Amino acid sequence: MSSFWNIWIWVLTLGTLVGCALLLKWCLKNFAGVKEGESMGHTFDGIEELNNPLPSWWSWFFGLTILWGFAYFVIYGLGDWKGVTNWKSANQDVTSLADSKAQMIAARENGIIVQYDREMDAAEAKYGPIFEAFAKRSIEDLATDKDALKIGQRLFLQNCSQCHGSNASGTTGFPDLTDNAWLYGGTPEAIKESILNGRKATGMMAWEGALGGEQGVKEVAAYVISLSGRSVNPDLAEAGKAKFGLCAGCHGADGKGSLAMNLPLGAPNLTDNIWLYGGSQRVIEESIRNGRAGVMPPWKDILGEEKVHLISAYVYSLSQK
Repeated sequence: MSSFWNIWIWVLTLGTLVGCALLLKWCLKNFAGVKEGESMGHTFDGIEELNNPLPSWWSWFFGLTILWGFAYFVIYGLGDWKGVTNWKSANQDVTSLADSKAQMIAARENGIIVQYDREMDAAEAKYGPIFEAFAKRSIEDLATDKDALKIGQRLFLQNCSQCHGSNASGTTGFPDLTDNAWLYGGTPEAIKESILNGRKATGMMAWEGALGGEQGVKEVAAYVISLSGRSVNPDLAEAGKAKFGLCAGCHGADGKGSLAMNLPLGAPNLTDNIWLYGGSQRVIEESIRNGRAGVMPPWKDILGEEKVHLISAYVYSLSQK
């Protein structure tokens, strides 16, 4: 915080408290010219105005509130000053997960009370044993446990639904986790590996130049569409089939994807009519023309292996129905 804003906060905050104290003191004085309790000489509709002071209980509470305001800032700080307790709500200016952990360690070493860190420690002490107990069971076992699935679902909604949707059905560029069509494998181990360490696609290059231009893109797109049983121009598809050899290294000669060849490339099956970026002719041509490369971040350092274990069980259960 700059010196200007630090001074601004001090002046504005303390000025308000001092102003309230002076206002209360001023209001407790008798400026009416008549004794307290006597008539002010005003009547309206049979009601006479008396020179009565502020209620004592109200004045005392107002005064105590002002004192508590001063005490609060002494305890918790004001502006850049951290107060006598050295307390703050959370570590500021965190730019990364590593930075957050470093600031947490530094705060503990320097005796700084960070409320967020305390709450995280309390949560870990309370719920850590629960996650630890679930982590000792297999994913297949947890996939049939209603309590485990409820926890896994909540973790999924908090951390995964932004990309895969609240019902895990995915959207453009983010796979549907309920259809049992997997780019890197749908076994419990493969799912957990994907969540723990993330996935960075090998990347599908832009093929327009290698295919001889726009016509080559249209021909290969026609052949790819035909693999899933859809009607296309047979001449275009036949020409595309001859060029598909360039794609077979990743998708396989039959177009069934890298998993069918036991290769961890993430190349999708082109015969099942399930499309990550869309299955229209325009979108397929765009994928071939410009390429595709998806990235899923790793969650191991963010959630920890025990929470990932529960999310894996939940995700695995979705594709087993």
